[in-house]
Amino acid sequence: MAYWIKVSYERNEYVVDLDSLSAFACSPNGKITFWLPDSSIPVVVNQKSDPKGYQQVIEYIKDIQDVSQRLHGEPWIKVNYERNDYIINLNCISSFCYNPSGRLTFWLPDSCTPIIIKQHTDLDTYQKLIEYIKQKTGFVLS
Repeated sequence: MAYWIKVSYERNEYVVDLDSLSAFACSPNGKITFWLPDSSIPVVVNQKSDPKGYQQVIEYIKDIQDVSQRLHGEPWIKVNYERNDYIINLNCISSFCYNPSGRLTFWLPDSCTPIIIKQHTDLDTYQKLIEYIKQKTGFVLS
């Protein structure tokens, strides 16, 4: 089901189906970034520049996080990386890079942004990703 919203960014108005997005980045200063599908164009919303659009995105993020917590196996995961909270649909990730030293890398679709999770700094997220990879692909990474 589509979840369409209208947001303003850099003097343009975008009509976006939030269900088609693969990731959101929430920064400590309150900005939320998402990338338009198939374009790598970032759209940034915040409370001051677009209060209505910002609130709609916040509510959507809360909804997908609630569903992911209630239903195990839902693909959304929250990752803290470089002072931002990323909410990512793992079903949209098409490759992972594993390093035996305990580093797992993947790239956000539509943005070319690498996310690097280290076993010794974020064990919980690291283990969730390793388990997801095993369940989704059948490959075991040690």
